[in-house]
Amino acid sequence: MSATPHTQNRSSQPNPPKSLLSSIIFAFVLPLGVIVGLIAYMAAGSKPVSSSVDPQKAVAERIQKVGSVQIRAANRTLSTGEEVYKAQCSACHAAGVAGAPKFSDAAAWGPRIKVGFDALLQSALKGKNAMSPQGGGNFSDIEIGRAVAFMANAGGAKFVAPSPAAAPKE
Repeated sequence: MSATPHTQNRSSQPNPPKSLLSSIIFAFVLPLGVIVGLIAYMAAGSKPVSSSVDPQKAVAERIQKVGSVQIRAANRTLSTGEEVYKAQCSACHAAGVAGAPKFSDAAAWGPRIKVGFDALLQSALKGKNAMSPQGGGNFSDIEIGRAVAFMANAGGAKFVAPSPAAAPKE
């Protein structure tokens, strides 16, 4: 054989402990470091600048209202049955849309009048067939009742339009 000793070229084969360590660093530690850095960057960007903003104003901005509530005026004038009919009911009852009895059509209103005012009012407030519920809308239950009486009376009924309950005397 030759005089030179036979040596293997180990540079082409990776050293297993070094290769394992570098794989762990690149696969787990490096992405984890990037994620932690991004979180720290995002958290630092949302802090208010305390030196230029009044502390009371900053607190007021953080606790400002998200929504609002509107309370309808309790002492407003109630609409008449005719006003409610024109604003709410005429869209369907003027033309008889989706089976709604036409205004002043005695033949269509006759069977409905026989069930009574209270049943008609409940149908109007809760809805029936294609008619959607009217309770809780733009008009109070008394105003819807006035519109029911107005339409039924035009169809031949003799209903008395409801009026608000009298305020208790002190």
